[in-house]
Amino acid sequence: MKSFCLITNLGLAAVLAVSANAQNAPDNPLPPAPSAVLAQYGAGTAAGSGKTFKAPATFAGPGKIPVERAASDPLRLSIDDAVAFGLTRNLRLVTDRANMKIVKGDQLQVTNALVPSLSLNAYTNTQEINLAALGFKGSSLIALGLPPNAIHTIVKVDVTQAQVKLNQTLFDAPAYELLRGAKDESDVVNLNTLSGRGDLVLAVATAYLKVLADQSALTNAQALEQSAQTLFSQASEKLKAGVGTSLDALRGQVEFQNRQQQRISAENALAKDIIQLNRIMGLPAEQQLILTDTAPFEQLADMDLDRAKTTAYQRRKDYLSVLAQMRVADRERLAIKYQRLPTLSFGGFYGVIGETEGLYHGVFAATGSLKFPIFREAGQRGDSEVITAQMMSLRQREASLRVDVEAQIRSSMLDVNSAHDLVQVAQSNVDLAQQQLSDEQSRFSAGVDDNLPVVDAVASLAGAQAQLVQALYQYNTAKLQLARNTGIVESQYRTYLGTN
Repeated sequence: MKSFCLITNLGLAAVLAVSANAQNAPDNPLPPAPSAVLAQYGAGTAAGSGKTFKAPATFAGPGKIPVERAASDPLRLSIDDAVAFGLTRNLRLVTDRANMKIVKGDQLQVTNALVPSLSLNAYTNTQEINLAALGFKGSSLIALGLPPNAIHTIVKVDVTQAQVKLNQTLFDAPAYELLRGAKDESDVVNLNTLSGRGDLVLAVATAYLKVLADQSALTNAQALEQSAQTLFSQASEKLKAGVGTSLDALRGQVEFQNRQQQRISAENALAKDIIQLNRIMGLPAEQQLILTDTAPFEQLADMDLDRAKTTAYQRRKDYLSVLAQMRVADRERLAIKYQRLPTLSFGGFYGVIGETEGLYHGVFAATGSLKFPIFREAGQRGDSEVITAQMMSLRQREASLRVDVEAQIRSSMLDVNSAHDLVQVAQSNVDLAQQQLSDEQSRFSAGVDDNLPVVDAVASLAGAQAQLVQALYQYNTAKLQLARNTGIVESQYRTYLGTN
């Protein structure tokens, strides 16, 4: 029963502690949305990766703890580089890899119950024994016809012994099932780690796309600021020349300052999102980046729903983890059932013993043990009820997760199709707004109209450009979420983004 307790603790505590985030969530949590994933992976590790730039220097922080500093030159970063940094340096995955080693060690401890145990013991012992103090009297030898001094009352004993001991379990059905269950538990931890890797790829790619969107928004804000400044300058020149009004100049100044505010806000958002991307990748927060990829707009090939579900059931690590946990529970159920079977083991030793400076003689022992459990019905039934309840819960989780997988894939497909249409409409709106602004600027320059229509056209263009940037970001993140929901985001995120 000790072996069963050990494996039960491993299955229901240690292994589940490794995937604490998954187990503390609802029974069938949805894959995290991009914003949730970003929050989950917001903290990185300072471990070095040796990636494509000079390793950041370190300095002694409080308590002489080494603190990583940013490289002096900006880091040129593709989306592949960003993902590679995250998979190497993110604190969550570093912890997961450590937990995998812990579970592997526990698995070896369970294995040790079935493999032969061999040990070598050797010792020497020297002592003097006072027989008189133990009640021996020399006069008692007279009755045996021996002189009283035939045996000394002070006896010196000097013995050396060496033994090789062997213990081997020959038949223990519960221990064998627990060993097989330990291997399945290792699969659970591996699958949880792989699920974390998929979440991290989604987080890094989403953060990368967010920075690209911020850069586009900043570029648009700078262009609109320049246009507003030109409009303000034209209105001011007309006012000085006596052909304009102070209202046009005032209106132009207000528009220019509004565009300045938007540009400042865009710069701040970009700087903050770069910090977020750095921390997800495990880089210093102040590391400057140059993103070498651009925001793609590639239509995703139509995916059949049934094929997507089949892929998800084969590749979703959270779903496969539940199946592995069901196999673990089944092994534990068999281990409890087989506790009614006898166990057979063998043990023995071979060695030598004798006086330290005298003669030695070989000694050995061989023991076979056959143990029959007679009655432990209450404990076995209690263990069986516990594992039956666990299996019932796992089956319900598996059934519910299958339904959730389909719902998530359907939802992601709707998001992808909707976002694709939004991008096309937003692009058309930008083209129309640009044409409108050009026409109104020409009318204002020719003196046909005041600058109010120009200000309105600039505002329309700003809104259209912002909607285009947001729609493109939503489209790409929706494709990434679809890849995550089908369980292939880590291996095929470039295919879904259309950056191959």
